[in-house]
Amino acid sequence: MSSFVLQRFLSFFATLAVTSMVVFGVLEWLPGNAAQVILGETATPESLAAMEEKLGLNQPALSRYAAWVGGLLQGQSGISISYDTPTAVLMMERMHVTLPLAIMAMGITILVALCLGLYAASKQNTAGDVGVMTLSQLGLAVPNFWLAILLILLFAVHLQWVSAGGFPGWSVDDGGGFWAGIAALILPAMALAAVQTAILTRVTRSAVIESMSEDYVRTARAKGLSKQQVLWKHVLRNAMIPVVTVMGLQFGNLITSAIVIENVFVLPGIGRLIFQAIANRDLIVVRDVVMLLSAMVILINFFIDVLYALIDPRLKTGAAAL
Repeated sequence: MSSFVLQRFLSFFATLAVTSMVVFGVLEWLPGNAAQVILGETATPESLAAMEEKLGLNQPALSRYAAWVGGLLQGQSGISISYDTPTAVLMMERMHVTLPLAIMAMGITILVALCLGLYAASKQNTAGDVGVMTLSQLGLAVPNFWLAILLILLFAVHLQWVSAGGFPGWSVDDGGGFWAGIAALILPAMALAAVQTAILTRVTRSAVIESMSEDYVRTARAKGLSKQQVLWKHVLRNAMIPVVTVMGLQFGNLITSAIVIENVFVLPGIGRLIFQAIANRDLIVVRDVVMLLSAMVILINFFIDVLYALIDPRLKTGAAAL
């Protein structure tokens, strides 16, 4: 197990290093001068020179990349042009909204999708199965931003159960509180979870149906176990590999999809931060936020790889043999 985790750990850092090169290179090779983009076409040569020095553009690209990565390794981030604040501070403030939102959406996705997927698989080719698959197809077809608008119209405008947008904060001193924060994130979490729930429902159904056709299922049924006992004790664990794979990918998608949803609900999260940074041409914030989101997705995939070995011991045995 230790060698398996070590291999995945080394792969994690290698992927992170390549990602940092891609993120830096893409922003570096964009057409135009970053200082010119920030200051505009009317900037004087003196102001351009000052901005280039502030951004470090007067240094070779390799030196700037090394300084950026070295700063990140030491816990030092760049300074935002728009806010004149370290990007790490800005991102930590916004993650207090985005991370709970993604966790809530993932929780809704897992709870609803596993229940619907297992139900559809156990009722294969019946009216219940067709109904679940039709509902999941509808979930795939509806854009999450359009669903967000419908949820606002229904629950905020007509029923007036929750506010239409904004975030009161997690602190009572700021006029919010834990339950007020949860209430403000319920509709955004539902809008985020809709598409992911539809995908995970279909994957769960397919994985369970495939596992139910295996020989060990027929053997278990021949020993007298009921269909429900076989489903929960034997089938579900073997069907979890593709399901867990999709879960890991979905959590990363939920964080990145929050860019749209946070703007619909006017939430001060990481998605709204990068949207504002692009609008303000704050490339330093864009670079660090993209790197943060990439690192989170890579880290999630690392944990999913480790979880594979816990679900299916054959994987770590195969890795050790290599």
